[in-house]
Amino acid sequence: MRPTFIWQIARFTLQEAVSRRLILAGVLISLGYVGLFALGFHFAYDKALENSPNPETRLSLGVAFATLTLFGVYVVNYLASFLALFLSVGAISGEIDVGTLHAVLARPLNRSEFIIGRWLGYVLMIVTYVVTMTGLVLLVARLVAGYEVPDPAHALLLMSLEGVLLLTMSLFGSTLMPTLANGVVVFTLLGLAWLAGIIEFVGNLLQNAPESTGGTAMVNIGTAVSLLLPSDALWRSASYYLESPSLLALMSTARGGIPFFASGPPATALLVWAVGYVVVMLASAVLAFQGRDL
Repeated sequence: MRPTFIWQIARFTLQEAVSRRLILAGVLISLGYVGLFALGFHFAYDKALENSPNPETRLSLGVAFATLTLFGVYVVNYLASFLALFLSVGAISGEIDVGTLHAVLARPLNRSEFIIGRWLGYVLMIVTYVVTMTGLVLLVARLVAGYEVPDPAHALLLMSLEGVLLLTMSLFGSTLMPTLANGVVVFTLLGLAWLAGIIEFVGNLLQNAPESTGGTAMVNIGTAVSLLLPSDALWRSASYYLESPSLLALMSTARGGIPFFASGPPATALLVWAVGYVVVMLASAVLAFQGRDL
């Protein structure tokens, strides 16, 4: 494979997103969300200070603002997940349907170079989106309430890895299935991964409850689905680095914690599995496209 050709396809992918106004639409919707979050955060902050002027309640306010910031990033994470799938769901099948690849691949361009160039272009877009949107949400929290998350760098890395994982899976599906079928499959898998996280959370609650059965089976089901698509597990891992010490202390005392967030750091095995997942899916996409009839 030739890096120059790969970069040309990546640049073409970025130019295509601009010409189709995908980036413009994403920017406008994202700015609307950040504006709404800033407005709500500002009103919540002013109202909280007005109703709780004594210093004893400031700790609870800190937990509340940390939770609000965490939910703000949680929405950004799912917007990034949807964006990753929308970008890549028809990356190959859509081009085959309109016949574009007949002209592109007639040039001295390998199919593997086209796939990896496409993938690289989408990776640049999704990582830029995750970093920019999360940075804006965290900036709002800092400017309005003076709240800063403990470790944003690790959280951004894990959220970016989740986006890359989803778009790689969708790209692989696009080499095998029509766009509509691929869309149904990948969005269903995303929903199942989210549901598996909830099932695992409830299973942990049942394991800790006396005279309860079924908790272990629910945890095993949630873990199995998370291995099939570890997107929700990566988000929970990222959320740990966004939680303040006071919020973590509260979650450790509360029974089971909060369903959408983690109370402990990610396991090394999960990170290795997620990286290997991306590598295997990308290699599978290259192999599948090599043998597909255009």
